[in-house]
Amino acid sequence: MLSMGSKEFKSGYIRKPRTLRLPITLSVVMMTLNVALMVCWIVLLAQLGSWSALTVGTIVFALILVGMIFYMFLTVKEVRLNQRQSNFVDSVTHELKTPIAALKLYLETLQIRQLTDEQRADFYETMEHELQRLDHLISQLLEVGRLDAIGHQTAPEDIALERLLRRCAVSACAHHKQDHEQVFIFDVEPIVVHARPVVLEMIFGNLLDNAVKYAGDPPQVEVKVRLKEGGKVSIRITDNGEGVPADLRKKIFKMFYRGGDELERRQKGTGLGLYISRTLAHILKGSISVHDRLEGSGSVFEVEIPGRPE
Repeated sequence: MLSMGSKEFKSGYIRKPRTLRLPITLSVVMMTLNVALMVCWIVLLAQLGSWSALTVGTIVFALILVGMIFYMFLTVKEVRLNQRQSNFVDSVTHELKTPIAALKLYLETLQIRQLTDEQRADFYETMEHELQRLDHLISQLLEVGRLDAIGHQTAPEDIALERLLRRCAVSACAHHKQDHEQVFIFDVEPIVVHARPVVLEMIFGNLLDNAVKYAGDPPQVEVKVRLKEGGKVSIRITDNGEGVPADLRKKIFKMFYRGGDELERRQKGTGLGLYISRTLAHILKGSISVHDRLEGSGSVFEVEIPGRPE
């Protein structure tokens, strides 16, 4: 029943996205015509000996060419943003619709059927999971609009990084119904970070959740923390998934970005988690980067933030 509704949703919601072919083609044609006119202008005036007019005309044509290039750049940027926003709308709509449909189905089943206590307990557990998923999505949407103010109602404090990372790992595994003791390997030096707890929880909650989500089968995630020179702490989160292609490593941190077609994607999400984590890391005067795993397939997300020995 749920899969049937999902098919109806997809078939009714697919829309043709804007592409880059038309604006790029028009821009290239206009620039070609401009160059051709400029060459004709230069040849004609050079033959007539009108050097002042030649200079002015060449400058004007050059400015027009620069303007066209700038216009093409802005157009391509706008179309790509529209594509990301379209993917975002598709993903959020689907993410909202799926748990609501599941909750409705289970509630209707509870009303019209006689179930055993074990079946009821299983239904309640599934409904709780769907509610948590819905709450997580709504929280992410609200957080994007107030990133600069997150956690400002509390004062910064010294936070033991290992305890916070382990809490986030347990939460991520519970979200994906995995045993955290089987999934995570910790190699953590005793480090203290002076920050607001909610900020660190959001940064590492998103990163560890992604690590479990995109890891292999069975998922394996290693968390390694080391103190670096200059008062910085390096937190490396390594998974055994397929990895991130080199051409996407900057794009994945942009708001709304998710590779591929939203309605054909296997993994759920909104494309906001990494954007939130990177923005909050910058607020802490830190950074996030992604690299290839040295041995085997997978990704390494490295966070660098100020910290000190515990």
